[in-house]
Amino acid sequence: MQRFVIRQLIRLAAGLLGAVLIAAAIAASGEPAARDLPGFLTAFLNHLIQFGRLNLGISLVSGTPVAQELARYLPQTLALVAMGAGVALVAGVPFGLLLALGPTRRIAAPLIQIITATPVFVSGLALAFVAVHVLHWPVSVNAPVATPYQSWQIAALPILTVGLAGAAAVQLVLRRSAALSSEAPFRTGLKRMGLGLIEIETFYVLPHVAAGLAAGAREIVLALVSATVVAEWVFHSAGAADLFVKSVALADWNMAAILLFVFAAITFVVDFLGQTIAHALAPGGRP
Repeated sequence: MQRFVIRQLIRLAAGLLGAVLIAAAIAASGEPAARDLPGFLTAFLNHLIQFGRLNLGISLVSGTPVAQELARYLPQTLALVAMGAGVALVAGVPFGLLLALGPTRRIAAPLIQIITATPVFVSGLALAFVAVHVLHWPVSVNAPVATPYQSWQIAALPILTVGLAGAAAVQLVLRRSAALSSEAPFRTGLKRMGLGLIEIETFYVLPHVAAGLAAGAREIVLALVSATVVAEWVFHSAGAADLFVKSVALADWNMAAILLFVFAAITFVVDFLGQTIAHALAPGGRP
């Protein structure tokens, strides 16, 4: 276990270093002096030194420090990702286990294709249409006079959009893990040893399925972050993901570079935790 964790830590450090280099290159590309190769390399090195000193620079659009903008917008995005992850697990785990069964998978195959082929922004707009025209939810209310129920209704739409996108990723990872576990060779040996089906599924198959789900954490968090970008844009939620889109559109490369690094760092850290948990659940090898 210790060797595995050390290898994963090396992977994590290498990923974070690569993200820093890419962020510095993006930030340097926005410098006026970076019109030729020597000017770009000089700006690139300057940004690397600044990042090493934890100086994230100034937003080219707002003129405020990037760190101040992060402190303002990032918590809302992280909260949206976290709540969407909760919805994804609640909806995706039972759905994935149900679809792992052969008869159910054959019946639900058209539904799966429709869900996976639907873009996230279309799902968000569909949720908004149903909420406003069918359930008569408010589109927006004045914050000082909004009731807790109205605030929950407005917050529910982006959370559901992110959660449903994450649920699609969860069920896909879970189905893949369950399918590989069903073909594991240890099943036959355990049956010959006299173990019952419930014992095999509970004590041997379930940990392998859970390990496969943990190992796919990077795939799930990428789906959640991508859906958060779309949800904040569609529902006009002022978060870091929406700020990233605006920064790219307005060529605010200092802000875009740091936000890209933050999203990459979240993905690398979640992948490290997922791989470590998966190895702890199935040390002998996971599906």
